[in-house]
Amino acid sequence: MPKNKTHSGMKKRVKVTGSGKLLTERAGKRHLLERKSSRITRRLTGTETIAAVDVPRVKRMLGR
Repeated sequence: MPKNKTHSGMKKRVKVTGSGKLLTERAGKRHLLERKSSRITRRLTGTETIAAVDVPRVKRMLGR
């Protein structure tokens, strides 16, 4: 049997924690930041867990 390949775009965007949670950066903090308020850009810092409905699909893409 051939091995399944990990989705290379997904492995760049998602980090798997030791307990198996999936973390990703929040969207909307890459460009056009001058028009966004400081309050918004502060809220977008850090990571968030991937939504529960998306976890099975993302795990399949990561080969887990």
